[in-house]
Amino acid sequence: MAFCHKKGGNADGAQRTSDLIKQKKRKGSEDMKKMNAISYIKAFVTAVTSMLASMLGILWVPVYLMVMCNVIDYATGLAASGHRNDGGISSYKSIRGVIKKVTMWLLVGVGGIIDQLLAYAADVIGYELPFTFLVACVVAIWIICNELISILENMIDIGIAIPPFLMPIVDRLKTTIEKTGETGAEEDDKEN
Repeated sequence: MAFCHKKGGNADGAQRTSDLIKQKKRKGSEDMKKMNAISYIKAFVTAVTSMLASMLGILWVPVYLMVMCNVIDYATGLAASGHRNDGGISSYKSIRGVIKKVTMWLLVGVGGIIDQLLAYAADVIGYELPFTFLVACVVAIWIICNELISILENMIDIGIAIPPFLMPIVDRLKTTIEKTGETGAEEDDKEN
């Protein structure tokens, strides 16, 4: 009898071991599916990023930074809205903010169009410009400066202490960018 009981006990143990192995295989299969999904997402993001970097060339870094600043500004704006006296978050303000961000991207596109016109005009007269996307880069950097100022203001509204030197640095950079554009316009006025 004891022998049968012992034999039955081994069968139960073997069955439990077999069940555990099957569970681990199922779990491993589910983990592999999750890993494959993550790999596909990574591959997609890498492909899109590579394509954009290839298309934009030197403009890629300013555009990437601008979009990141747009996202951070939008998020900090939402967080700061609860700390302001203007009524908090509303769908109208949120939609208006998104439209504003998209319009900023279009402004960089306008700068890119101006760059292409300049390159075409220079090519027609036989001159090769030493730059590509200069106007678009300057526009993107100007927008980044505005976004950084807005992010810092949002953080101040939330109650976060920012280093006292940070806002003047961003203001100075924005002013320098604005003067760069004004200098080019002033030189054109002098020539006419």
